[in-house]
Amino acid sequence: MRVLDTAALIHWPLEQLHGAVVPNQRDEFVRIAPDREFMLEVADLDWQTPSSDFIEQASSVANSTGDLSGLSKTDLEILALTLQLGATLVTDDYRLQNCCVAAGINHEPVMTAGISEKWQWQLVCTGCGAIGEESEISAKKGEHGNCPDCGSPYRMRKV
Repeated sequence: MRVLDTAALIHWPLEQLHGAVVPNQRDEFVRIAPDREFMLEVADLDWQTPSSDFIEQASSVANSTGDLSGLSKTDLEILALTLQLGATLVTDDYRLQNCCVAAGINHEPVMTAGISEKWQWQLVCTGCGAIGEESEISAKKGEHGNCPDCGSPYRMRKV
């Protein structure tokens, strides 16, 4: 069983679209590739919503690697569904691949070579260099909050 990230839905031909997906991917897909929306109706896709227990587990994995603040709600649901089904995740998202390695689950790239090693991330203030606490919730990509010491924005740094 495979769970398909939105990259697979966008780039793969219809014949390859076999796997599980989460409902939130529909909006993401239509926003990015509206001309391919018809494919969602004819592809062999199993639309599933992961349980809250597996969403918590996915959040915990992503928090342990420092990837949580860089993942969207849809990304977390995709990871949670992969954990729930014991499936292989098909994604080009390096953060999701990193979480797969940390969780001991298989992943396959869509169009890239994929990651070569597991990474650990930390929040660093762009102003004073202070190390921030990783958020317990996912954030919009690139929005990690501001340093309480100097007010400058945080950025992610590979440790």
